[in-house]
Amino acid sequence: MKVKIGKEFVWQMSHRLPFHKGLCSNIHGHTYKLRVSIVGEPDENGFLIDFYELMSAVQPIIDQLDHSFVVDSNDTEVIEFLRKNNFRYVIIPSTTTSENLAFWIANQIVEKFQKYPNLEKLIVRFYETFDSFAEVELPLR
Repeated sequence: MKVKIGKEFVWQMSHRLPFHKGLCSNIHGHTYKLRVSIVGEPDENGFLIDFYELMSAVQPIIDQLDHSFVVDSNDTEVIEFLRKNNFRYVIIPSTTTSENLAFWIANQIVEKFQKYPNLEKLIVRFYETFDSFAEVELPLR
């Protein structure tokens, strides 16, 4: 019997989309939410994975992103501004769309779940607003 468990995380973060033709090309922020789910076979006790293990894998990423500016590695003008003013920032190798951030986060944590033989899939749902999200699924086997 397959089962899915998950945990949600909420934090504040800012970004910009330099390519965007509208307001999102400006520096702006959101209250982000992340739902991380794991799918697999529970053990003989009906246990898939401890929620603490799930939280421990994800929380360091949230702590890094919270109240930071997430920036594309090609956005050198903004990176220089952030450095000069000693602001918190996280550089990712792509534009800071919800799709790319979901994929980036999933790749930061996937290895932590691959050690569990009963786990089959990692699902990362990244909310940029309360009703807009991107979702990534990665196999664990």
